[in-house]
Amino acid sequence: MYKWIIALLLTSILSGCGYNDLQVSDENVKAGWAEVLNQYKRRADLVPNLVNVVKGYAAHEKDVLTEVTEARARVGAIQATPELVNDEEAFKKFVAAQGQMTNAISRLLAVAENYPQLKADGLFRDLQAQLEGTENRITVARNRYIGTVKNYNVIVRSFPSNLTAMLFGYKTKPSFTVENEQAVSEPPKVDFGVPTPAPSQ
Repeated sequence: MYKWIIALLLTSILSGCGYNDLQVSDENVKAGWAEVLNQYKRRADLVPNLVNVVKGYAAHEKDVLTEVTEARARVGAIQATPELVNDEEAFKKFVAAQGQMTNAISRLLAVAENYPQLKADGLFRDLQAQLEGTENRITVARNRYIGTVKNYNVIVRSFPSNLTAMLFGYKTKPSFTVENEQAVSEPPKVDFGVPTPAPSQ
């Protein structure tokens, strides 16, 4: 009998101190991070095919092709586990690697502009379309993640839930910073090579 009363009292105390809010918010962060990782993986999976198609038309563009391949390898070398969001240094390295990947893909697409036959290749155009859609999904997923982390961090820092957070070991989590906000809102440009009509004489 007393055990039930103690359990009910503990539940009431923890609920009033933000424990349930911490649980829900932490799960939202995990879900948001999983979606970010999912979209980044989708992009990484497109890169080898994109590189191979470009190589078929522009094999001598070795620097750009190597840059993209190496950027993908750096991204793949990072263990992007759910726990990564609890390690600020590891999170920064992950974000930096993804930024390098974004820049490398942008350069590759810029090179493609110099090869009309490549731009007309059906597979290349399909990969461009998939890449554009993926970049948009990455932007959406990152923005959602920023929102969930902001909500979680407010709960962790606010009284009295901050006491509960300290008691159970909940700490603030890193998010995408001001330095890469532009990258969040502006995915790499994907040009489908549609010619601009000449002005009428």
